[in-house]
Amino acid sequence: MNRVAKKSQRQSGRSGSVRIISGQWRGRRLPVLDAEGLRPSTDRTRETLFNWLMADVQDAKVLDVFAGSGVLGLESLSRYASDATFIEKNSQAVAQLKKNLTLLKAQAAVHQGDALQVLAGLSQPYDLIFIDPPFQHDLVNPTLNALQQHGLIAEHAKIYVEQEANAPQLVLPEGLSVLKQKHTGQLSYYLLTA
Repeated sequence: MNRVAKKSQRQSGRSGSVRIISGQWRGRRLPVLDAEGLRPSTDRTRETLFNWLMADVQDAKVLDVFAGSGVLGLESLSRYASDATFIEKNSQAVAQLKKNLTLLKAQAAVHQGDALQVLAGLSQPYDLIFIDPPFQHDLVNPTLNALQQHGLIAEHAKIYVEQEANAPQLVLPEGLSVLKQKHTGQLSYYLLTA
């Protein structure tokens, strides 16, 4: 019997929501765009990640490279990071992220565009960097190289990487090492340190 592939249930322009899990905005639900390729990190993943980062978030300068919903950067701001910079290509996701920042009365820089091009224009080093790119685009290693090349990794920085389980193996630039890692059936998570 032939099976017909179901059409994706995601439709551009529809929205869902994410929940801030801790800090000053704990429990707050924020609307997010429901678009192809945007997959906000789950509560469970964020809980694990921020347990790993417990001592590193407060007063950190944060960079959320493939921001999507911006939930990783927003969670950091909720936990008193000093500032956040978001990079996202999708214009509708950027518009929603800006609305959410306004709703929370949070100050942050939001750049719309190709992440690798935007990184070349940034100038300050970051203490906490999130790299969670769209799957099947092989963007993690080029992003790590761009961060190092442009001097965006602060001394003792922590870098979180989330990618599909079958993604190309991480190739760490000199000076970075894996601090923690976790693998599930579909995902691989890494916490790197400088």
